[in-house]
Amino acid sequence: MHAAFSNKAQQARIQALEEEVQALQTELGQGVDAEAIVKTHIKLLHRYNEAKDACQLLIGKLAQMKQTTLAQLHADLELPLGD
Repeated sequence: MHAAFSNKAQQARIQALEEEVQALQTELGQGVDAEAIVKTHIKLLHRYNEAKDACQLLIGKLAQMKQTTLAQLHADLELPLGD
């Protein structure tokens, strides 16, 4: 069962959240569109992932050519195995 919150507690919570939003907007800067920043960030993440995938394909082909494992090739090139 959910606990009931008084109207006063709800209003205090709403006020606290509105103040937090205002503080974050001030930190971000006036006139800056947070959604645009997020969209740009997502676009850059897609580009990064595409480049990383292409590199992994090339590393895989190189491992085949050298007849070694991916793990060994990563070690030889001092590359991390994870992200």
